[in-house]
Amino acid sequence: MNFLNLLFPAKRGVGAVTKCCRATCSSFFHSSTESSVEVHSEEQEVVIALGSNVGDRLHNFNEALLLMKKSGINITRHGCLYETEPVYVTDQPRFLNSAVRGVTKLGPHELLGILKKIEKDMGRTVGIRYGPRPIDLDILFYGRFRIHSEILTVPHERIWERPFVLAPLLDLMGSAVESDTVVCWHSFSGQPNGLFEMWEKLGGESLIGKEGMKRVLPLGDRLWDWSEKTSVMGILNLTPDSFSDGGKFQSVDAAISQVHLMISEGADMIDIGAQSTRPNAARISAEEELERLIPVLEAIQKMPEMERKLISVDTFYSKVASEAVSKGAHIVNDVSAGSLDPDMYRVVAALKVPYIAMHMRADPSTMQNEENLKYDDVCKQVASELYSRVKDAELSGIPAWRIIIDPGIGFSKKTKHNLDILLGLSTIRKEIASKSLAVSHAPMLIGPSRKRFLGEICNRPSAAERDPATVASISTGVLEGANIVRVHNVRDNIDAVKLCDSMLIRRRSCR
Repeated sequence: MNFLNLLFPAKRGVGAVTKCCRATCSSFFHSSTESSVEVHSEEQEVVIALGSNVGDRLHNFNEALLLMKKSGINITRHGCLYETEPVYVTDQPRFLNSAVRGVTKLGPHELLGILKKIEKDMGRTVGIRYGPRPIDLDILFYGRFRIHSEILTVPHERIWERPFVLAPLLDLMGSAVESDTVVCWHSFSGQPNGLFEMWEKLGGESLIGKEGMKRVLPLGDRLWDWSEKTSVMGILNLTPDSFSDGGKFQSVDAAISQVHLMISEGADMIDIGAQSTRPNAARISAEEELERLIPVLEAIQKMPEMERKLISVDTFYSKVASEAVSKGAHIVNDVSAGSLDPDMYRVVAALKVPYIAMHMRADPSTMQNEENLKYDDVCKQVASELYSRVKDAELSGIPAWRIIIDPGIGFSKKTKHNLDILLGLSTIRKEIASKSLAVSHAPMLIGPSRKRFLGEICNRPSAAERDPATVASISTGVLEGANIVRVHNVRDNIDAVKLCDSMLIRRRSCR
């Protein structure tokens, strides 16, 4: 087969030389033949790296993504967010780095011009090479082409020596082969097993979490490295009919007292829910949910002990999410992962807050129906169904670096399924990794607290009697890789989490 046909098949629409777009191409099988070609296809898949270390770095990323979208670059995937030490010129602030994958009709040099204009419009000036900059946008890959001109080299020539570029680049892929284009990107590395082998040679996952490079998620006004310790989320139910504590905290005073208790016991976050999602729960309107929620949320915001603590709103209504965030909530926790409100993804994308996407089939009133409880392999199917929702969220503008995943213990699950999930969190991550490494790296939340399956196993019909079993399930989940645990009883579970974290640290130090 002619190498040009291999690298640039007819469906990509490569034609004769014209002034529109010139690219020097060479076979990734090291052929010495060269030819100038023009890209005629309607769209090309591209990878663009982002970096910033001047001003509000996250705002700079958001602004750059918006300007790229307006310029004809349709973003389809986002890498994780990394905070990194500067290289080459080290006397400057720490960087945020990531990468995005998208499609565009722009030619490679036209694309370069657009990115340089965005950099200039956002305040980047000619200065020290590798020095401080509000935004840095580099083309890492353009379709399956090698490009070498006076102003553009693709693949980017320094990919292979920069962990802060290679890590988010790999995040944009899955561990399973996705397309001919991705295979080509791997081949450009010059390594037998492609980019993954290059990443391992640099140090791989052992680089993450060390002083020079952290994987982070924006939470409020800070960047959260969730590898440092497991976070405890205290549950505050404002509903009259929740399965564990319905009706206990409907008054503002009672709610405030409970929050004070959970914070004093060590909770990192408070998750406020004003809509019951227990099995067979009747749905209330967004307006009624807000009537319950907002007075309590406003009162909690005024509590001095809530400084540096985080508030999550447990809702599947976009209207409630929007109003709660405007009143100070930091996180949207959606048990439906967007399936119960078609506006949820768009609204959360605009709010620019972390989004907890949970696995559930149907809705709370029908989730335990027999047809929703059938699994051949619960961990694999939960991973596949949850990733499908997250993929839609990402296409709607919620970056992977704002996603938190929740396998939905107790939602559309039988007792055996809940046990399989607790023992199989790493399997769920592995299955998601086959489709998206970025999503597989996301923080994982589990919420087995006081749920019915614990009562069935331990013969505890009363939810209040299930705290010892909750501690056991939480401990199992943390040792299996959970990063956030959602609990009613903070005091007992925070001790369990501290012990598990110490065990994990000890395990890593012994390797």
